Amino acid sequence: MADNMSEVPVVNVTVNETAGNATAKIPASPEGMAVAYGSLVIMAILPIIIGAFRSVRYHKAQKESGEKPETMTSKDAAMFPIIASGTLFSIYLIFQIFSKEHINLLLTGYFFFLGVFALAHIIGPFISKMLPTSFPNTDYHLLFTQGKGDKKEDLMNYEFDRKDLVCLGVCTVIGIWYLVQKHWIANNLFGFAFAVNGVELLSLNRVSTGCILLGGLFVYDIFWVFGTNVMVTVAKSFEAPIKLVFPQDLLENGLGASNFAMLGLGDIVIPGIFIALLLRFDMSLKKNSKTYFYASFTAYLLGLLLTIFVMHFFKHAQPALLYLVPACIGLPLFVALVKGEVKQLFSYEDHTEEKKPDEKEKAASKDEKKAKKEK
Repeated sequence: MADNMSEVPVVNVTVNETAGNATAKIPASPEGMAVAYGSLVIMAILPIIIGAFRSVRYHKAQKESGEKPETMTSKDAAMFPIIASGTLFSIYLIFQIFSKEHINLLLTGYFFFLGVFALAHIIGPFISKMLPTSFPNTDYHLLFTQGKGDKKEDLMNYEFDRKDLVCLGVCTVIGIWYLVQKHWIANNLFGFAFAVNGVELLSLNRVSTGCILLGGLFVYDIFWVFGTNVMVTVAKSFEAPIKLVFPQDLLENGLGASNFAMLGLGDIVIPGIFIALLLRFDMSLKKNSKTYFYASFTAYLLGLLLTIFVMHFFKHAQPALLYLVPACIGLPLFVALVKGEVKQLFSYEDHTEEKKPDEKEKAASKDEKKAKKEK
């Protein structure tokens, strides 16, 4: 998920299942709803904070290694809402045609492997520190190549040690728990890992690209939630950790509660990668200040709270990006306008690409070479 945003549908919707299906669920108590919504807000902001700061280290490591990162271009950003729409509607049709149980069985197996590796990437450093110094650690190198001689290329080149295997074992146990019980805590552990990895590893590179992406998904979210029932149907039918959930009847039924409020990972990752970009811009200014990060993060928090308030007031699922996008773009731009740094903000790039010479430059270069030869 972290490497390719189109691998899973972008389900950007905050849903109150009680509101969506009042006859099937007993209405939650005000206290239970407050606990559920408050927990969702905390679970939404933590991946953004963690992922944003991890993205700073990730991009710094890439620059030091000279590795060319895969970044989203403006064209990619403009096309992404269209691709996401096609994916979302295709999944909706599949759920209408085929058995929901069989589809979710396949999805469960797929997300089991994704979730285990995503979670291992997050908790690996913590487990390594928890193991005693006497732990018999050994390094391994998994190498799988194709071809011979000059045509030889690596298909898999992965270095790991026994500590990594212990971490993978722990995450596999959590994955089995998710496979067997589909418990909401296991779902949230995987969803949290996906969100952190997405914010850390997905790169926009430029603020203008982020504005295009957020603007396109702003329209996408509104259309698929208010214009059709597709988004809400997929969000409720899709039994995979692409959403964070929290029971509104936790106080009454404990960990076995089943009346959930949910938040799509798209509502976290999409604004999150933009907020992470602004944090890296703050770092590039070298002013020991995180003004743009704090501004965008505050805007996200206020936008999310507004989303929950409107959803609770109207008793209807809400397209969270309707409120998040204007907030996350508007407040940082206002700050840049006040500080006189709008041009600097939009000219910032994480990784400056080498520009290929155009035809005029090539022709001028050839003329210079001819002139030198004649001399």
